[in-house]
Amino acid sequence: MFLVLLSPIIAAIPLLMETRLTVPISAQTLDAAGEKIKAAVAAGAEALELRVDYIKTLTVELATTLIDQTRQITDLPLIITCRDKKQGGANNHPTALRLDVLVAAVRAGVEFIDFEYANFLATENREVIEKALAEHSHCRLIISAHNFKTTFENISSLCRDIETVYPAAIPKLAYKVNHINDCFEAFDLLEAKTRRAIIFCMGPAGSVSRIIAKKLGSVVTFASLDAADATAPGQLTIGEFKQFYRFDAIDTDTQLYGVIADPVGHSLSPHIHNACFAAAGMNKLYLPLWVAGGPDQFDEFMDHILGRKYLGFRGFSVTIPHKADALEYTKARLGFVEPLAEKIGAANTLIITADGRLKAYNTDYSGALDAIASAMGIDWQGLKDIPVALVGAGGVARAIVAGLADVGAKVKIYNRTLKKAETLAAEFDCESAGLDQLKNLDAKLVINCTSIGMHPKVDATPIPAEYLKSDMVVFDTVYNPAETLLLKQAAQIGAKTIDGVSMFVNQAAAQFRLFTDSPPDTTLMRKTICNWRIG
Repeated sequence: MFLVLLSPIIAAIPLLMETRLTVPISAQTLDAAGEKIKAAVAAGAEALELRVDYIKTLTVELATTLIDQTRQITDLPLIITCRDKKQGGANNHPTALRLDVLVAAVRAGVEFIDFEYANFLATENREVIEKALAEHSHCRLIISAHNFKTTFENISSLCRDIETVYPAAIPKLAYKVNHINDCFEAFDLLEAKTRRAIIFCMGPAGSVSRIIAKKLGSVVTFASLDAADATAPGQLTIGEFKQFYRFDAIDTDTQLYGVIADPVGHSLSPHIHNACFAAAGMNKLYLPLWVAGGPDQFDEFMDHILGRKYLGFRGFSVTIPHKADALEYTKARLGFVEPLAEKIGAANTLIITADGRLKAYNTDYSGALDAIASAMGIDWQGLKDIPVALVGAGGVARAIVAGLADVGAKVKIYNRTLKKAETLAAEFDCESAGLDQLKNLDAKLVINCTSIGMHPKVDATPIPAEYLKSDMVVFDTVYNPAETLLLKQAAQIGAKTIDGVSMFVNQAAAQFRLFTDSPPDTTLMRKTICNWRIG
């Protein structure tokens, strides 16, 4: 009915020219909403979404009052959303009321209203919204579609359908991902679009899509005031956006880096690398990349990355459980492999050159030996003939065993799976044993190379306290928390302890040099860890 009017409307309506960091206000009362609005403005919000569907006693008058109240606090752009319960709304408000609220919002002068695509297809709903927008050309319509279970069957087709049914619309497409590899179709759609849209992935595996939304040109990305105020799964807080992920500095030219891990939530690598990038004035951003699964999932992820130069990824830190996967992937793609990484059989650092070539390195080796030698007041050669008990047989263990074997230490590897311990020991001419033999522990230096005791499972330890002795030096490669239960119990009996922070900083500093060809600020790295670590 009103489609004939759309062309001049599209030209007349202002559109946000860069991605706005938008905070949803999900309060049940006007007073609570006012406090949240003030907090969002103080935190640096660039737009607000008033989720009026959260108001249980919603009326048109209440919604209008909320808009007026907001305008008295701030002139930030406003999105008014009264979400259908079936599409993630907080309350089951009648469609007629929701439409009346949106029409009132348009008349009140808001910049955007959001309505669900499934409901917009109904002629009676569409005509109400089209009429209001035709009479008030200052407002844009966001037509949204959500899938809270999985990916859309064809997201590109869905986006085209939305634009066909209402050409002036801003499509908003949000879907749940169960693996990071499901994010790439969202990235591709944003990259391919000639007009603006809002596209992101929900759930922890999709958080990266929210962070790089600004690089890819999404109209907005949403951030909650705090974790309790999140209005969708995987939504980050505005503090995380501003402090951790340097949102204000992101642009289309930002180069991307990240830590590949499973799990990844515990990692402090984004904090320290982003802090160093900021201090050095570099247009680089470091991301947490939760690559769940084994070699197949890792390979698929890397194929996605290398096939999309527009993303601008230039390097990765790689940790549990993908260090061996990183090495094998690089070799399979005929990339450069540092001889030390080849010897260790694991890579913890990947570099993507400007021409798309892969390079693999291992910085765990020197990071660990430097931490041990420094704490013991000796140089590397002073470790010769020292009896070492090492727990674990994964990527970190391989690097440390390689280093200790090089300097002539007498290493015995303990592991839950004896076969893995035997295989690793055979490669480096060491001894091996199962964890049941820890009761006979007899070593000067004891090292934990497993993730046992890492946040959030801080009440676990790889070595029972009764097996520790006061004349031992106990090193835990876990750095979050810095003082693990293993180190606490060792200190209680008078043993010397080495936490994982020193090794972590040492290897991260080496990675930073590989990422940037510049020296890192290790003092800033240590300070950042102390400020942000959990535990």
